[in-house]
Amino acid sequence: MKFKISALLAICLMLTLQAFNQVKQEKANLQKRPKLTIGIVVDQMRVDYLYRYWNHYGNAGFKRMVNEGLFCSNVHYDYVPTFTGPGHASIYTGATPSLNGIVGNNWYMRSNYDTVYCVEDTSVTAVGSTSTSGRISPRNMLTSTITDEVRFATNYQSRVISISLKDRGAALPGGHSANGAYWYDNATGNFITSTYYMTKLPQWMEEFNAKKLSEKYFQTPWTTLLPLEKYQESTADSTVYEGLFPTYTSPVFPYNFNKMGKTGYGLLRSSPWGNSLITQAAMAGIQGENLGSVNGDFLCLSYSSPDYIGHQFGTNAIETEDIYLRLDLELASLLKYLDTKVGKDNYLLFLTADHAAIPNPQYLIDHKINAGWLDDSLIFASLKNEMKKKYLVDGLLLSFYNDQLFINKPLLTEMGINHEKFENECAQFFMQFDGVHHCLTSTSLLRNEYTLGIDAKVQKGYYPKRCGDVVIVPEPGLIEYSGHTGTTHGSGYTYDTHVPLLWFGYGIKPGEDATEHNITDIAPTLSVLLRAAFPNAASGKVITRVTGK
Repeated sequence: MKFKISALLAICLMLTLQAFNQVKQEKANLQKRPKLTIGIVVDQMRVDYLYRYWNHYGNAGFKRMVNEGLFCSNVHYDYVPTFTGPGHASIYTGATPSLNGIVGNNWYMRSNYDTVYCVEDTSVTAVGSTSTSGRISPRNMLTSTITDEVRFATNYQSRVISISLKDRGAALPGGHSANGAYWYDNATGNFITSTYYMTKLPQWMEEFNAKKLSEKYFQTPWTTLLPLEKYQESTADSTVYEGLFPTYTSPVFPYNFNKMGKTGYGLLRSSPWGNSLITQAAMAGIQGENLGSVNGDFLCLSYSSPDYIGHQFGTNAIETEDIYLRLDLELASLLKYLDTKVGKDNYLLFLTADHAAIPNPQYLIDHKINAGWLDDSLIFASLKNEMKKKYLVDGLLLSFYNDQLFINKPLLTEMGINHEKFENECAQFFMQFDGVHHCLTSTSLLRNEYTLGIDAKVQKGYYPKRCGDVVIVPEPGLIEYSGHTGTTHGSGYTYDTHVPLLWFGYGIKPGEDATEHNITDIAPTLSVLLRAAFPNAASGKVITRVTGK
């Protein structure tokens, strides 16, 4: 009997210890984070670039992330406009522009009758340069980011560093609480920051700038990575759809940047070397800040060169294919460095794009696809003449910006003109122009809730204090006129909204998820993985295939 009682007590003790250890382990898991999270945004990347160039990619870059990670192949922007500023802000806030306030790269301000740049801040100055390009901060972003929330969650022990060629690609992802955000200065070829973050560049960045990599790359011709005949996924080396570099009479390889006149180091943005600068700066930042030594560290990277190339050459050019093949090598180099420095299973990485792009409209027309251009200046001038003739007064219309009409509301009130009636008159006038699908007025956007289609996207991009009174929705395939070469973006159609999303590393199970997701789902998903609160206005949903829960 004593033996049975002792055995029973031993079993009870063992079960109690197991339960205690299980609770202890579950508590530990709830506090567990990857040592380092890396967010990569490729500027102007269409999802089909993964498929189209697949056979030319190596095994250690894009292919590695697809094969060893989770590929979300049906991810879209659920708002317009699809520009760089709103894209970066929405990725990291988990909120659309209607909430985060970044309604464009620039927007019109009625208060001073002028435009505002999305990250401009006249209260700060450049650090690392005397350039006015350093007057930058994230203050115009109205909400918190996942990078802010990770800093909060770790009581500011984790570090957040953000690096991009574009200042908006650095300031917005880093959030309001970043330890540092750095962007490229055309005048010097260096990376700089602003007094919003610090009064002096850190030693590691000064040492990186001292290497003068921009000077080295400026002397390096851009030749194709592969023999020209291998680029079967692209158009010929010279087509009418492509723009030109300075001093060049045709868009043909090789490109010698040091022979393009006195243009500063800005031309490197439109080359593969712009991506190389980001990779090298990222490695220097990881080393210099010892990122990964504190669980919850976060590195934001934005590869902007594909956007410059896309705008100049279009989506089907050899230049575009080549820059992605070379970006693949940059990613392979970065992953190898992370494996060694942080540890293969210790970092979490995601890769997406801030928008995609439409093929050149003339290219589409030549292939029997409906496409074309909208001349916004002509439309606005025609409306101004019409309203002046009807109401016998000038100044009723302030501006036409980002496909939005801004009306002089105080003048309407002074003249006793009904605001809603005037908006509708302007919308009806716009409808006579070819290429205008329909219009939405501010009254309709504030009065109604749109849940489907392009109207819902317009509403999610509409913040009334920074947006206009009538919004034009172009026909599919129509873009704002800016010349007939290259491409652009900004619409709510799939050619601009459909982007890749790759998850790789820390706890990610390989596979493909073709479920439809919105770009605003990234931040909430990261919140779960990083054990942090959701950004304060996040509207996205957690991608459970990523979290495993």
